[in-house]
Amino acid sequence: MSVAEMTSIAQYLTFTLAEETFALEISRVKEVLEYTSITRVPRTPDFMLGVINLRGNVVPVVDMRVKFGIPQVEKTVNTCIIITEVSIAGETTALGVLVDSVQEVLDIEEDKMEPPPRIGMGFNTDFIRAMGRRDSGFVIILDTDRIFSADELAVVAASQN
Repeated sequence: MSVAEMTSIAQYLTFTLAEETFALEISRVKEVLEYTSITRVPRTPDFMLGVINLRGNVVPVVDMRVKFGIPQVEKTVNTCIIITEVSIAGETTALGVLVDSVQEVLDIEEDKMEPPPRIGMGFNTDFIRAMGRRDSGFVIILDTDRIFSADELAVVAASQN
């Protein structure tokens, strides 16, 4: 195989919310935790569930269902928290992401990626890095640094203090 024939492959951790499959770049994922008790922080946005103690560190946890406007459901044995890294004001910080279930680590070739859809005014898809083709469907590949606005991330950072 020549260098020209080689395709760039990236790895992603896939997870579900409702019936949709999403993915985070594996290099941004630090670990996956079973659902645990979360301490609520007063006066935070609805999507911010609170904080957990992760080996002595305060880690904010956000509910991706609420953030994406997906109706909430009861927690199950598959509900988990993905510890990921986000950039806040140029600094990397840990953030817990509550999801319905974690699926697998998936290799997606660059030529199987499509740009995110542009659906007119008022619908922001900037948080979608790409749409990865998989079988007959798509995996929505998220950009961890763009899921939350600067104001939302400021609230997350404040909850760690």
